[in-house]
Amino acid sequence: MRDPTGEFFEAVRRRGHEPLLEKTEGTILFSLSQDHRTNHWFVEISCGEVRVSREERGADCVARTDQALFDVMVTGRERMRRAWLRNEVVVEGDLMLLARFERIFPGPPGARHPRAVSGREHRP
Repeated sequence: MRDPTGEFFEAVRRRGHEPLLEKTEGTILFSLSQDHRTNHWFVEISCGEVRVSREERGADCVARTDQALFDVMVTGRERMRRAWLRNEVVVEGDLMLLARFERIFPGPPGARHPRAVSGREHRP
């Protein structure tokens, strides 16, 4: 059975360094409910270096939501901010830290980089 959330966090863990988070410091705990249990993902960000674990511990920001909804978010089919505005994500602590972390979530399926669309391909 496919696990989009696990795949997302494993990819983040493997990359280690995220250029979009180079000016970001803090910790986020994602508490994801599923079938009367809660799965935890703990993210530490320090100047773009990102570490991921399954620990449940205190964090600068805690985001609570349903596992199925989070699976949709990490595949780019839903934005965290929209779900938060609908009260489907409960956030405690540093909301801006969560907003910065959301930058590394994938875009909608089929989305292309704006420069690729304009003919000016972006090359990292």
